Amino acid sequence: MIKLRDITKVYPMGKRELTVLRGINLHIEQGEMVAIMGPSGSGKTTLLNLTGCLDIPTSGNYYLEGRKVSHLSSGELAGIRGEKIGFVFQTFNLLPRLSALANVELGMRYAGGVDRQRAVAALTKVGLSDRANHRPTELSGGEQQRVAIARAVVKNPPLLLADEPTGNLDSRSGDEIISMLTTLHAEQGITLVIITHDADIAHHCQRIIHLKDGQVEREEKV
Repeated sequence: MIKLRDITKVYPMGKRELTVLRGINLHIEQGEMVAIMGPSGSGKTTLLNLTGCLDIPTSGNYYLEGRKVSHLSSGELAGIRGEKIGFVFQTFNLLPRLSALANVELGMRYAGGVDRQRAVAALTKVGLSDRANHRPTELSGGEQQRVAIARAVVKNPPLLLADEPTGNLDSRSGDEIISMLTTLHAEQGITLVIITHDADIAHHCQRIIHLKDGQVEREEKV
């Protein structure tokens, strides 16, 4: 599913440069559930952005399902995101003026058009069919994250990326979200990559990749 070869990412900062990723080599197989861990500044979010085609590397090659995507245009990358990748973020990223159902439908607009029946089914899968017409401000944090998960999976992407998906939740809601992601992975065979600082969450995965100073420090099978 994911193959990274000698990936670097360097950001210009005036007359200086900030090197965030330093020669990342990584394989993630189709259907794997993988956690990426590391201290602040280790490059976790940058790696997620590159993997999610939100950014391109400074050097190196990225292959997604066998296709080299590391140097595609912004329009081509947008097409891949719309078709192949679902995202779940720590801050939910829901539009406050839209209902839960309308937020889920947004996840379909760049993948062939809106299908209300599928959006309702996605909300039902995350246990929120009775909250479909509620706006985000009327939902708890855990419910908002479940809406975000429904939005991410409604288009049936082969790859789901979750960036600290429990970071803004209490422990009970966080446990529910991880249980839900684990179930989706098992039922749909989706490839799931979770960025987390929480070892308990990471140990729900099949493999843990530890980053340090922009490099893969070690890998750990769970």
